[in-house]
Amino acid sequence: MKNKKTSRGLSDKASDIIIVAIGLVLTFLVAYPLYYVLIASVSNPYDVYAGKTFLLPSGFTLEGYQAVFADSNLVTGFINSVKYTVVGTIFSVVMIYLTAYPLSIKDLPGRKFFSILFIITMYFSGGLIPTYLVVKETGLINSMWALILPGGVAVGNMIIVRNYFEHSIPAEMIEAAAIDGASYWQRFTKIIVPLSKPIMAVMVVYSMVAYWNDWFTALIYLPGMEKAPLPLVLRNILIKSSVTATQAATISGGYAELNKVTEMVKFSSIIVAALPMLIIYPFVQKYFEKGMMAGAVKG
Repeated sequence: MKNKKTSRGLSDKASDIIIVAIGLVLTFLVAYPLYYVLIASVSNPYDVYAGKTFLLPSGFTLEGYQAVFADSNLVTGFINSVKYTVVGTIFSVVMIYLTAYPLSIKDLPGRKFFSILFIITMYFSGGLIPTYLVVKETGLINSMWALILPGGVAVGNMIIVRNYFEHSIPAEMIEAAAIDGASYWQRFTKIIVPLSKPIMAVMVVYSMVAYWNDWFTALIYLPGMEKAPLPLVLRNILIKSSVTATQAATISGGYAELNKVTEMVKFSSIIVAALPMLIIYPFVQKYFEKGMMAGAVKG
């Protein structure tokens, strides 16, 4: 009997060691690319090409960040991104909730029909040109609402929230409120919303990341730079750092020197764009896993 217990104990320890080792490997594979970009952004590009920055910076320099922050549009772009992200996130989460709650009511007339209509939009769309024409005809060109309204309801996120309402909030509690005379709106505001903070945190993170990283929509609908978000400003900075052959010939070092500047700007831009989301994420991370698992599709 003692041998069996000892054997089982050793097996458990071995399993724990294997699981921890696999976890460390996966963590390294996920985290290292971002760490590499970070150390590359403060390293000499020639040393990066030579493979000297595998773990630590080499030839420390802040020229890339100096080139990025020297652009006068950077502060304006950052303020615009904050504005679009905050307004867009609030609008998106509110619309997702207002859409998911009715579809979570099992006796809603036409529930299946409306669900199918939403799901169809996940696979089929009019395309870029029809969407542009709709945005133009509604007078949203050169307006922040062109970045917010067309994608206000992410159907995939709405389905996750609907499943959370159906499976994670006790039906008995909602039924008791209905018996007491609570309206659908009262049930929604007094029961559904307070009990769904974990999934709300997940939706906030998803929406924030989507709006913060969105530069292509701004490129299409915002013709001027005064309303451009930060990712679009950083893109333009990177483009300006890559000059033509005629300009390259006038600079000491030619293409090699220009390519060095371009690479430093590229790595620095990635860090500047990603840093705000990396700072915010730890504050909502505790809700993230719980909300995703609760909102997952259950068989």
